[in-house]
Amino acid sequence: MPTALAFVPARSGSLRVPSKNIRPLAGHPLIAYCIAAARQSGIFQRIVCSTDSPAIADVARYYGADTPFLRPAEYATSISPDIEWIKHALGSLPETYDCFSIVRSTSPFRTAATVRRAWAQLLATPAADSIRAVELCKQHPGKMWVLEDNGLMRTLMDQSHLDVAWHAGQYQALPKVYVQNSALEIAWTRVVREFNCREGRTLAPFLTEGYEGFSIDYEEDWERAERLVATGRATLPTIEVPPYPDSAKQAGAG
Repeated sequence: MPTALAFVPARSGSLRVPSKNIRPLAGHPLIAYCIAAARQSGIFQRIVCSTDSPAIADVARYYGADTPFLRPAEYATSISPDIEWIKHALGSLPETYDCFSIVRSTSPFRTAATVRRAWAQLLATPAADSIRAVELCKQHPGKMWVLEDNGLMRTLMDQSHLDVAWHAGQYQALPKVYVQNSALEIAWTRVVREFNCREGRTLAPFLTEGYEGFSIDYEEDWERAERLVATGRATLPTIEVPPYPDSAKQAGAG
């Protein structure tokens, strides 16, 4: 069986949802749920949090992740590409792994079962360099527009070859398009060396189900996540330790 490492990326300085990685949701910091899902999946030999924040590192360790290093500030900006911190993290570990996964805290409803399903799919798809979570696109790119400097606009996708333009058609008549979400990525580690990227050249789709792909990227997403939990419409991974001490206070850090 291939060896696998889970990365939990958790930089500080989130602008859209301040301190979201350690902000409490249903009593525990958001980061606790991705660590729990990774641990309970039984897939990974190690779970490593890559963060530039000592406060976030403390919380991650409490919930069972390793924090053997802090991410350099130049790899933790709002525009830093993932490949930079991935290469830093892989290069900072003394051991090697066949595969690595990115398990982001922004998708709290991803569970251990989600991870196991994705892992099985990757192993069953030998042609794939990686597997990435996707879901059916609700806002179809065929109905998207680009504004031009002359005050006019054009379709994002060329539709001149169509008898009926996608932007003029019903959603059900359009070709199915899928959008990536932040639930999960798993790749063979070799792709970092061979292609200098996180996903390689050949990707397999992992179709998320229900709220597995729900992502907290804006304040309204946080409010919706709280409603989903309160009404029982979505289930969080089980946390097996008491809430992190002073978690409300920690929400002001990072």
